[in-house]
Amino acid sequence: MPEQRNGFLFLASSVPHPTQRLKKMVDFARVQKELADCRKDAEGSGIRVALKSDNLVNLIGTIPGPTGTPYDGGVFQIDITLPDGYPFEPPKMRFSTKVWHPNISSQNGAICLDILKDQWSPALTLKTALLSVQALLSAPQPDDPQDAVVAQQYLKDYQTFVNTARYWTESFAKTSSRGVEDKVQKLVEMGFPEAQVRNILEAVGGDENLALERLL
Repeated sequence: MPEQRNGFLFLASSVPHPTQRLKKMVDFARVQKELADCRKDAEGSGIRVALKSDNLVNLIGTIPGPTGTPYDGGVFQIDITLPDGYPFEPPKMRFSTKVWHPNISSQNGAICLDILKDQWSPALTLKTALLSVQALLSAPQPDDPQDAVVAQQYLKDYQTFVNTARYWTESFAKTSSRGVEDKVQKLVEMGFPEAQVRNILEAVGGDENLALERLL
């Protein structure tokens, strides 16, 4: 509608105000390049990124558990969602594989990591972000936790934390034919109660021999 000012009529401009921000869009060409780079080095790094659906916004990342940690031998999947501003805004990541770690929610997989928040830079990539998540598995920060219960256990009873984290890795992050369920079945077939078997396996980090010693 025309606007009247000082006796004159002014037509509203259809041209957007210069301060209006343009709609942000994902840089799909860059995402495709990042996926190609990950594929080239997947065997060496163990880091993989694949499409979760038929678009380049919903992805699934895979990282191996670091050697010498309770996560060793596990393969962990991470849901990745790219915001409209990527790569100028950080990717949204959360573990879809259950993991016991002070900086990762044991309930929903949320990750507490600075480069996924205010320390993100467009110079970083999906691969470097996943490498940082993998490094977080090696170096928990219990003083800045995502999961307070796990952090308290880490600080007050470290060995129980290690055993629990190892048990979760055996239960949720391994596809070995000798997984936790196989161990449970074997011990139950020896005549031990299933509930007791599961409790002891968790207490000893999934070590079948130690569990058997405690059951006897």
